[in-house]
Amino acid sequence: MTDLAIGVDICSVKRMEKAVKGTGDRFLKRVFTRYEQDYCLPKVSRYQCLAARFAAKEALLKALGTGLRGGLRWHDIEVISDGRGKPHFRFYDRCSDIIGKKQALLSISHTDEYAVAFVVLNEH
Repeated sequence: MTDLAIGVDICSVKRMEKAVKGTGDRFLKRVFTRYEQDYCLPKVSRYQCLAARFAAKEALLKALGTGLRGGLRWHDIEVISDGRGKPHFRFYDRCSDIIGKKQALLSISHTDEYAVAFVVLNEH
């Protein structure tokens, strides 16, 4: 039997906007990689985009069952999009070690008010 783990998270777009505007670069640099910032910030829907990526990172941490413990950092998890806009994870450092050969499947969606992410981890 294959080991499966799931994680889900929802993020308020208004809360994300407040965090970004309230702390500016400090929050963005702490939570999001340069790629994520470059992808989201030019968009009209920048706060939905950032909220979706934040929810994706949180959902992954829930699926792993670790939170930001054991040396994990926000920048160890990056949400990228393929040419069609389908989101995927890219892992670095400690997260890459923890994920190993597992496959992380990601689905994200957002409205004007909320962003949600769902993650399934399975043995690859």
